Amino acid sequence: MSGNGNAPVIIKRKKVVGGGGHHGGAWKVAYADFVTAMMAFFLLMWLLNATTEKQRKGIADYFNPTIPVNRISGGGEGTFGGEDIASEMTLARNGTGASQKYPTDSSMARGDTGVDPSTDAGDGKNDDEATTFAEIEEALSARAGESMVADGPARHIVTRLTDEGLIIEVFDLPGEPLFVEGTDTPMLVLEEIARLVAEVFSIVVNDVAINGFTRSHALVLAENPVWSLSSDRADAVRRLLEAEDLEPARIERVSGFADRKPVAENRMAARNNRIEIILLRSQP
Repeated sequence: MSGNGNAPVIIKRKKVVGGGGHHGGAWKVAYADFVTAMMAFFLLMWLLNATTEKQRKGIADYFNPTIPVNRISGGGEGTFGGEDIASEMTLARNGTGASQKYPTDSSMARGDTGVDPSTDAGDGKNDDEATTFAEIEEALSARAGESMVADGPARHIVTRLTDEGLIIEVFDLPGEPLFVEGTDTPMLVLEEIARLVAEVFSIVVNDVAINGFTRSHALVLAENPVWSLSSDRADAVRRLLEAEDLEPARIERVSGFADRKPVAENRMAARNNRIEIILLRSQP
């Protein structure tokens, strides 16, 4: 102690070490990102629950505008709007949908008119024929909707216009085959379809071709029947059409393609059992 009785002054120096205090605003950015992500997640879950498949397709197309099918694939409320353009059952009636899994130049869909612009001679003949084919398509649709009895057969039919002509594809539905299983014996529904097709074909004189296709069978079969069965079924359709007063001279060919051109991913699916009745374009 000093002689004057005053307490000594003690100076304590505190060493400050950085890092233990304020960390800046980085955590706020991370938290904001988390909240935004959660909001987007709950918005997505709400949309999935509150929209239909067609509406979701339209939303997906809106955010992916590079898809070339957006013009007709959106989720609109028009006829067939919003369906998958790659589906064989979608937009096939006006030739803008898929045709076959492995299409050829003769069977590939060519658009609303079915006319390849590179082959249009410019004399109006192709336009007139395309118009006639369109009228036949409308006739098929109108006749199919006349009664509840015909609603069943109509569900087996899709049409498309190609360079070869107007293709009327008639196919099996689950539980509703066109032929007795494993035979070329037609079911009643196929007889009704043949009657309808022969009636609308009577308004033109174009030749007709008939192609038969079948589903694949198990490889363990001792004798695979696909070739003979597809040919026999095509010929059975020929007989049905001729029985409905289609002139035999108009039948240009009857062909069987076995299981070589499936339209369904599963080659053994019943959808691959089908008949193509083709109203051929007139030769130039």
